[in-house]
Amino acid sequence: MNRNTLARSTLALALASALLSACGGSDTSSFLTLDGNKPLVVAHRGASGYLPEETLEAYQRAIDLGADVVEPDLISTKDGVLIARHDPNLAYSTNVASRPEFADRKRVDWLVDGEKQTGWFAHDFTLAEIKTLGGISTDAERPQQYNGLYKVVTFQELIDLVKAQSTKLGRTIAVYPETKNPTYHRDLGLPLEDKLIALINAAGWNSKTAPIFVQSFEPGSLKEMRSKGLNTRLVQLIDADDYDLKTGTLTYAAPYDRPYDWFKAGDTRLFSAMVTPVGLAEIKRYADGIGPWKPYIVPVKGSVDANGNLRDINGDGKINLNDATTQAPTTLIADAHRAGLFVHAYTFRNEQRRLAADYKGDPKAEYLQFYRLGIDGLFSDFADTALQARDAYLSELGR
Repeated sequence: MNRNTLARSTLALALASALLSACGGSDTSSFLTLDGNKPLVVAHRGASGYLPEETLEAYQRAIDLGADVVEPDLISTKDGVLIARHDPNLAYSTNVASRPEFADRKRVDWLVDGEKQTGWFAHDFTLAEIKTLGGISTDAERPQQYNGLYKVVTFQELIDLVKAQSTKLGRTIAVYPETKNPTYHRDLGLPLEDKLIALINAAGWNSKTAPIFVQSFEPGSLKEMRSKGLNTRLVQLIDADDYDLKTGTLTYAAPYDRPYDWFKAGDTRLFSAMVTPVGLAEIKRYADGIGPWKPYIVPVKGSVDANGNLRDINGDGKINLNDATTQAPTTLIADAHRAGLFVHAYTFRNEQRRLAADYKGDPKAEYLQFYRLGIDGLFSDFADTALQARDAYLSELGR
């Protein structure tokens, strides 16, 4: 067959495939995910778009919405219990500041991963004391009427909820715990890893096929757990500080420039080193997947005027993501898959200010782009929206 004949045949096959898809007959279409299964929807801190994050009620709402997976960040109490909170500083997500009985525990310029913070910190409180606090919404744009109503949840309580709901609903709900600030906790004498392994073993989940993923920004935490016999799927998170809308690149400033254990060890590499072929190969030696911030996959860039200033495209008087457009996707998903790593990107949200201009205010458009690129899973504050977009994607494939 000569080159022209081959080209005509290839075009004919492509057209036939497109017609088959348009008619809803593309049952043979496969997902572009690493395992060939549909992408997972992970409820980021529960249904955190609707209720105070990382409370039992937020996790239950996420399950009710249909999430495949629920995600807690794990920190330690003074008495060594793993609880679901995104920050060791309880002032960020609880009503501790309004509790006069705890006023004397306020710390000023307390260092968390090298960053000075003022507030109340979990390691100064027992579980019993923390259970008297109420969770609050961490985003002023989201519902505030539930602030203080729901309590902090332990990881064991979340395990119990997920198991009970999986049985009740007849579908498997997975959990996705993160060791949060593991070096910080180790320095406090409250290491997270052994306690997490013990809870996973007690749950009967210490295997690659168990309904659990374990994630961390610090490679050392993942490596330690692997060396101590943790056989679950492990995920290396990959961060950055911010967008540079003028250049369309990411910026790196402490403490979001590199894993904190790298910083402590004098390793000067940035998180960006992890997304290179060499970096991915290194991750594959101790983990099963990566969890990159989504602009590592779809970069965004603003437009500049003749003076080099960013343009306010939508005329709202602010320069933000709404004034930027998405750029050509990177090869990260394909590169990770080639290295044998799945890709779970974070974090997808509904608020308009969080959407690039070319999504035209529709969060489902963003999800669809990532699904079409072959993402294996994604973290969302609004699992219902993510699932609606996934249904649309399945419909495109005739599924």
